[in-house]
Amino acid sequence: MQNFKYQIFTSVIEEKIKSGVFTSGDRLPSVREIKEQYQLSITSVQNGYDYLVMKGWVENRPRSGFFVTVKINENIPEDLPTFSPVVRNLDFDKKVKLTSRSDKSFEQISFNIAAPTDLLIPQKLILRKMQEVIRKKGSSILRYYPVNGSEILRNQIASRATKFGCKINAEQLIITDGALQALYIALASVTQSGDVVAVESPCVFSVLEVISNLKLKIIEVPVHYKTGFDIDFLKDILTENNIRAVVVTPNFHNPTGILISDETKKELALIAENNEIPIIENDIYGDLYFDGERPSTIGNFDTEGWVMTYSSFSKTLAPGIRLGWLNTGRFFEQAERIKFSLGRSVAPIFQELMIELLNENSYDRHLRFFSKTIRNSMRRTS
Repeated sequence: MQNFKYQIFTSVIEEKIKSGVFTSGDRLPSVREIKEQYQLSITSVQNGYDYLVMKGWVENRPRSGFFVTVKINENIPEDLPTFSPVVRNLDFDKKVKLTSRSDKSFEQISFNIAAPTDLLIPQKLILRKMQEVIRKKGSSILRYYPVNGSEILRNQIASRATKFGCKINAEQLIITDGALQALYIALASVTQSGDVVAVESPCVFSVLEVISNLKLKIIEVPVHYKTGFDIDFLKDILTENNIRAVVVTPNFHNPTGILISDETKKELALIAENNEIPIIENDIYGDLYFDGERPSTIGNFDTEGWVMTYSSFSKTLAPGIRLGWLNTGRFFEQAERIKFSLGRSVAPIFQELMIELLNENSYDRHLRFFSKTIRNSMRRTS
């Protein structure tokens, strides 16, 4: 866990509040007093007090200083209310806990979680840019943004896609709260309860949870550890079943890591067009290539809008940056209404953060470092 210089005095203040030495309303030492006592910079002292304010121990009274705000063991009723146990699905609960570790920071790779480790998250860059966004945008980031997301961000995403040969109409893009919401919107746009969808197998459990919540039925399409998505199997089931959509991860499939060839991608796009079946492709790992050129998507070969591509910055930047996108193809009208029903807009501060990172190429520089780290790790383990 990262240590900060200010912890030398914040830990003392916290302990004194907990033990009752400092009580609610007590005035705490000034910034200058702490600076001289602990030989810290004014910035470090201010950051320390900001930390105490954030934790709820302290409040900042303008022109008066910092004061204890919490009341320890005061006004706590003797008989606390009791509640019935919350009913949970044990299998779901277990899977969520495996994939949502939040109790502590982690530096080692966890195979339970498809997310960058703490060492790969550009913390200083993200925090610095967020502070710049807050200063620059002010109260405007506290308002609603467009349902389909910032026009600037959508244009940036569409522009980046052209670099690897994918033509995306920014007007058909929807900014989402991460990749999972994008998948939900895509499936809900093209299916109804009881419909059958083809899904790669194995796949991550979150995909199956979305399908379950939409009350859809599935047919599993095998993903072979050498050849990848079994396109011949898909062709066979299409002749015998009324498949309403196909969900596939063409680039670095999780958990096999398989990369589908351009020939297979082109064939999948043609299958979608000939059968008028939406292909919903997950491209969240596409930016994490480390050999050769950035792989193409199935959308590269789509000419009729039957391919819906989605991705996210959560896997490449930081899992807490809940920001993804969905290229809706010919299904924009349905998708936009579903997005609105799930939430008026994605957090403006995340959208503005990505605008800054993409505008200054900071994101691409981070990706080069990320990819280099992955390549070196692969070489060490191979």
